[in-house]
Amino acid sequence: MSFQKKQLEYREIPMYICVMNHVEIFKALANPTRLQILAWFKTPEYYFPDQQEPFITGICGGQIQKKTGMTQSTISENLAVLQRAGLLISTHKGQWTYYKRNEAIFQELSLLC
Repeated sequence: MSFQKKQLEYREIPMYICVMNHVEIFKALANPTRLQILAWFKTPEYYFPDQQEPFITGICGGQIQKKTGMTQSTISENLAVLQRAGLLISTHKGQWTYYKRNEAIFQELSLLC
């Protein structure tokens, strides 16, 4: 019994929170549009050559919307799902929002599989 207790104390984050985060990540990845967006973000200079802002800032939401041909609200919802799952990081610059992959999460995911 005490052995189990020590294992539980080892975790900085309770197990159910870790599982919930992974569930949200995999739910976000279950959508083809969101998977495509994440794939584009791996090499943004190739897929978004018209962007004026340096890619280190991220990709402008308007560029993503233009590339997909979807409505602004649909893209915003997809980006929000990816962001809530921790897969994207956003930065605001004036009236624009820029998104980039959260590479730390992808590194963590690669350790799971």
